[in-house]
Amino acid sequence: MKYIDEFCSPEAVDLCRRSIARNTSQPWTIMEVCGSQTNTIVKNGLESLLPDSINLIHGPGCPVCVTPTSIIDHAVELALRQDCIVCSFGDMLNVPGSSLSLLQARAQGGKVQLIYSPTDTLKIAAQNCDKQVVLLAIGFETTAPLNAHCIVQAEQQQLRNFSVLVSQVTVPPAIRAIMSNPRHNIDAFLAAGHVCTIMGESEYAELAEEYQVPIAITGFEPLDIMLGINHCIAALEQGTFGLMNSYKRSVKPTGNHPAQAVLNRVFEIADQQWRGIGCIPNSGLVLREEYKRFDASLLHPFTGTSNADATACISGEVLQGLKRPSQCPSFGTQCTPEHPLGAPMVSSEGACAAYYNYSSDAL
Repeated sequence: MKYIDEFCSPEAVDLCRRSIARNTSQPWTIMEVCGSQTNTIVKNGLESLLPDSINLIHGPGCPVCVTPTSIIDHAVELALRQDCIVCSFGDMLNVPGSSLSLLQARAQGGKVQLIYSPTDTLKIAAQNCDKQVVLLAIGFETTAPLNAHCIVQAEQQQLRNFSVLVSQVTVPPAIRAIMSNPRHNIDAFLAAGHVCTIMGESEYAELAEEYQVPIAITGFEPLDIMLGINHCIAALEQGTFGLMNSYKRSVKPTGNHPAQAVLNRVFEIADQQWRGIGCIPNSGLVLREEYKRFDASLLHPFTGTSNADATACISGEVLQGLKRPSQCPSFGTQCTPEHPLGAPMVSSEGACAAYYNYSSDAL
């Protein structure tokens, strides 16, 4: 296959469906870690193509969803300051904080600038020398190299009014946290192809060995997902485990070396709070000592307080695959994309938003 539309082919998907049906002899539960995979599954009705004995559950791989409330509150506080401009991607604007989202802060006169690339922030800083320009740097290993590159460029350009409010997280420790929960019933994982494109295969091979589960690296088209499920089912039925690369057109064993180099140059590993989940050891990326001068949390300390997430929101259980969005009493009533109680109803990668927009469970 050479073209992306071939990975959306109904004929190819059906061929894979039949293989899965032939191979499945008992119940299995597979977690897709990435929110983009969840979106593909729900939008295309892939779960309805599978045998009833296969249960797909959704994981914590939505960067917007796991960004702590305290980070949103800090960004809102900065946006409402007269001397600050907060720069963010659009999917963060409607994420609820303790009292305001960034979108609501902008409606109250806060300075929130929508960006399409982290480097847009450097231009904004250069054009607004009288303002402190803060990049809201969130996400997984996919965005970390871009944010790191932006910080290196800011250093080279000697920008004095640029800083980053960091909430960067990594996937493997989250999988360990999920597998350490005695309530989990996961038999296999679909790993996110874009993360592995950056980081390579080794960490996931270690996880597969450690927990003796199949892990299939997949892309984000319908056939990608079905191939990953097929590979997992084949391994489970044979009683084997290990890492399988179902996304070889993008993922190489050792990943992207230049991206890893700039990431490791700027960031180091630390414990990290995950919204709805809590602190996961060694799951975060923080600025190294030599780049602390760009750390907005040190340059512009948060003076407010952050409240816990809305008690009616079960996003923590959704993000850990313990419940489906439709099992939340607030789903589609108190909590909608226009009035979200939690982040999974905001982002296009959030499981709750995917169910609301595409699933019959929302009816």
